[in-house]
Amino acid sequence: MENSKKGGITVLKKKQKQRKLKQSITWVGVPLVAVLGWFYPWLGFLLLGCMAGSVGVAVFRGRAWCDWMCPRGAFFDLFIRPLSREKTIPFFFRSRLVRVVMLVLIFTMIGVQWYLAEGNVAAMGLALVRILTVTTLVGIILGLIIHPRIWCHICPMGTLGHWFAQGKEPLSISRVCTQCEACTRICPMQLKPYEYRLDGTMMDNDCIKCGLCVTACPRRALSFSSGHGEKAAHLAG
Repeated sequence: MENSKKGGITVLKKKQKQRKLKQSITWVGVPLVAVLGWFYPWLGFLLLGCMAGSVGVAVFRGRAWCDWMCPRGAFFDLFIRPLSREKTIPFFFRSRLVRVVMLVLIFTMIGVQWYLAEGNVAAMGLALVRILTVTTLVGIILGLIIHPRIWCHICPMGTLGHWFAQGKEPLSISRVCTQCEACTRICPMQLKPYEYRLDGTMMDNDCIKCGLCVTACPRRALSFSSGHGEKAAHLAG
C-alpha cells in the first residue's frame, strides 16, 4: 500500500512537470501581445487566433484549450499561482448572468473600437492589445486576491468553450470513489468530480481536461472517455 501511494505521488509530480513544460512554451503569448503589442499593434491579431483555437478545440474536446494551450491560462498557473491566496472561488464568478455580461461587454468593446478605427488595421490591432492588457491585469489582481484561475470562469472565450463543451470527452466517476476530495484539491478550476459519483459522469463543462484529478485519485475512480490521463493512473496503480 505504501509503495502504491509513493508511486502515485511520483506519477502525479511527473504529470504536473509535463504540464508545466507545455505551459512554459505557450505563456509567452501574453507578454508578446500585452507588452510588445503597444509597439507593434499588428500583434493584437494573434488574439483572434487564440479565440478561434479556443472555440475550435471546444467543439471536439470541451475546454481542453484552457489547460496549457491558452497563453493566459498558462501564465496564471506558472506565475500567479505561487503568489495567490488560492481562496474558494465565489459562485458569483461562475453564474450564467456574469458570464453572459462579460461576453457581451468584451465583444461590444472590441466592436466599438473597431468601428471607430474606420478600417485602420493598426488601430484595430491596438484595440485587441488594449483588451488583452486590461483583462489580463484584472485577472492578475483577482488571481492574487482569490484564485489564479478565477478569470477563466468569466473569460468570454472560456464561456463559449463552456457552452460547446457539453458531452465532449466527459470525466467518468466510478462507484469506487470514496469522496476523499483529492480530485478537488488538485483541480486548477476548483471543480468537484466526487459530487458526481452517483451520476457516473461529471456534468461540469468547465473541466479543462488536464487529467490531474485522474492521476491524483487514490482509488483510480476517475477516467476520461477518450482515455486521456488513464495511462498515468495505470502506471501509478
